[in-house]
Amino acid sequence: MSEYNEDKKNNPPLVDALQSVQLAVDLIQLLEENKIDKQVAMDALEIVLKDFKNKPA
Repeated sequence: MSEYNEDKKNNPPLVDALQSVQLAVDLIQLLEENKIDKQVAMDALEIVLKDFKNKPA
């Protein structure tokens, strides 16, 4: 069984969590699994945040 599936068994599902929490968990997992440098990840997330803040609703 993969490490991801094993983690899902040991942790309660986020089915009832807010979508923003679910997305945050997914993003963190993606960054960690791909061993993205912490500073690179933070810089990229700042760019994404600025972009989304500037988009019309």
